[in-house]
Amino acid sequence: MRTKITRALLSVFDKEGLADLAGALSDLGVELVSSGGTATAIEAAGLPVTRVDDVTGSPEMLEHRVVTLHPAIHGGILADLGKESHRADLERLGIRPFDLVVSNLYPFLERPDVETIDIGGPTMVRAAAKNHAWVTIVTSPAQYAPLLEELRANDGAVGDETRRAFALEAFAHTAAYDAAIVQWLQESEALPRHLVVPLERTDEELRYGENPHQRAARYRRRGTTSWWDGVVQHGGLALSYLNFYDADAAWRLVHDLGDAPACAVIKHANPCGVAVDADLATAYERALACDERSAFGGIVALNRPVDAATVERMVAGPQADVVIAPGYGPGTVEALAAKRKNTRVLEAQPPEALGLDLRQISGGFLVQDAHSFVAGRDQWKVVTEAAPTDAQWADIELAWRVCGHVKSNAIVLVKDGQAVGVGAGQQNRVESGEIAAKKAAGRAVGGACASDAFYPFPDGVEAAASAGVAAVVQPGGSVGDKAVIARADELGLAMIFTGERHFLH
Repeated sequence: MRTKITRALLSVFDKEGLADLAGALSDLGVELVSSGGTATAIEAAGLPVTRVDDVTGSPEMLEHRVVTLHPAIHGGILADLGKESHRADLERLGIRPFDLVVSNLYPFLERPDVETIDIGGPTMVRAAAKNHAWVTIVTSPAQYAPLLEELRANDGAVGDETRRAFALEAFAHTAAYDAAIVQWLQESEALPRHLVVPLERTDEELRYGENPHQRAARYRRRGTTSWWDGVVQHGGLALSYLNFYDADAAWRLVHDLGDAPACAVIKHANPCGVAVDADLATAYERALACDERSAFGGIVALNRPVDAATVERMVAGPQADVVIAPGYGPGTVEALAAKRKNTRVLEAQPPEALGLDLRQISGGFLVQDAHSFVAGRDQWKVVTEAAPTDAQWADIELAWRVCGHVKSNAIVLVKDGQAVGVGAGQQNRVESGEIAAKKAAGRAVGGACASDAFYPFPDGVEAAASAGVAAVVQPGGSVGDKAVIARADELGLAMIFTGERHFLH
């Protein structure tokens, strides 16, 4: 069924495109009703408009807090014209129905304050959306063009499908608005009593979920954007669920490594290679060398624009599913595409800091502060007789940073700015240490070992020593700390306690 638009109520804060919309509606013979600044803007465009207070017989009051909250307005929006009793009520009370409501809300998201909490706007929007069988509700200037296109093509009428689609957007709009208010009223609470997260599906076409039989999409918080929304894909296949997940992990890690040129190679959300160096090409080459076999089909993240020297090494290396960098030099995208046509080549802005971290469990979510490094080197403590050298300190700090991005139990071995061994996800950290040492294959001698949690027994330190490291960094805090420190002293290791655990599951 199509409903013809003959009478429209317009009340908007965002007046983008308002004059053009009002003019087009007037040309179609639609009567315009409005109030406040919206009516003034329509009048300024030289268009006829009826003021709301002329319809209601009641002046605006309470500094515009009460304008449209009146039976003459809401009766006209909510009347089900398919019911004889509703039509009789309108006739008895002298109320004329509205076929179109155009309303967007006070800018609470941009300027949160009691005075920017809209009441009349959401009430009109929800009323029109509820009665979308008869009323078209428009909540965004982006909807003006398709609305007018449909009106012009159908003798001033709007179809069921459009009214329903616009009603859905209207309810999503007011839900997100209310969610922002709920969040603001709890802004002083680290873990708020009510957590309302309005999400909207983005337009990306995900090939599939973790597995091909699983459907998947990327959602974002409605009304906000993130660095992902600014990503430019220069080539390759469409991104899958795991491409997004792993690329996000890689991008956050490579931006957590300081100011020097850096490269992180991620596989299944775990680093399999990380390095910092004086130039990007060498950083890539050294990151790859940590575990080149595991790097096949992984994510390569670089914190500098990709240059020709880096591309030359990349096309000679293993296939990467995704390359992500802040930019690409002349000819580098084409050089990658020529050799790696399926590789997704992404250009991105730095990631934003995360707020709360949500993880789904049966029937709800676990919520925590997002992962971050709180304790810095000035809060760390050398607990052994041996102290690290300046060169060892650089490796210690890099190992600790990388370790915080590895799935627990995590052990990371670093030498001269290069991760040379990563042990991840084992049920005990001795085995993680043995895996890291095996991958290092002697390259960790004189370097550093990081453990994401304390060593409960000396055997973990012994595993680190067997890899040849000179220093170990760990949180400390075990009842067995004295025995662990004593064993480190016997082995001639420097050991640092950070006082901060970095489990990642």
